[in-house]
Amino acid sequence: MNVVFVNVNPVSDCCGGLSNLDYSKVDMSFMEEVVRLVDVFDPRFCVAIIAILFNPFFWNVVARWEHRTRGLTRLFGGPYMACYGLGFLIILLNVYRSHSITVAIKAQARWEAMASDEVFYVGAAFLALGSLLVVSSFLALGFTGTFLGDYFGILMDQKVTGFPFNLTDNPMYWGSTANYLGLALINASPVGLLLTAVVAVSYQVAIVYEGPFTEHIYLERSQRCKHK
Repeated sequence: MNVVFVNVNPVSDCCGGLSNLDYSKVDMSFMEEVVRLVDVFDPRFCVAIIAILFNPFFWNVVARWEHRTRGLTRLFGGPYMACYGLGFLIILLNVYRSHSITVAIKAQARWEAMASDEVFYVGAAFLALGSLLVVSSFLALGFTGTFLGDYFGILMDQKVTGFPFNLTDNPMYWGSTANYLGLALINASPVGLLLTAVVAVSYQVAIVYEGPFTEHIYLERSQRCKHK
């Protein structure tokens, strides 16, 4: 689930996700306290970790296999039906991921240092921001643009440069991350913070693999058009 054909505004580098963070300046004492409060051997935590890591791995492997073999297109009788099928499966996997994260949050202890009205409202703001990014991204791209349609040969005619892509080149991913962060803050949940960090890292890895491959797909189209 990725978007590549976007003009990135240099002024908006602050919204570029984890790639702009200076990790050498991160105060690790906070994360050490979070990890201390988390039961990493809790089966519900482990299930959430697996769900988080599996989802981007699954859709990248399947989408690349489809691009190489057109196996899903043959199975479903056409690229659009194949894309819809994979898209709905991705939605179900993401619903289960959200459920597993919620279960892990509810099962483990709250962090009293986070249990304040201020943190709650910050969490609500992250939820609102994340939902705005996710919904506006989907509306800008449509179903096939959101769910890997380019791997099925369903290519967009032009770059998407309007909101929210004028803020960040992966609003769906960072919007989803903001939602999980908001959920963790609202519930004063250290395990929620840790799981959100895993979500962010998994998306960052996915972006590294998806971006160049999707650019290659559109480069192939450009080269075909030149030879016509």
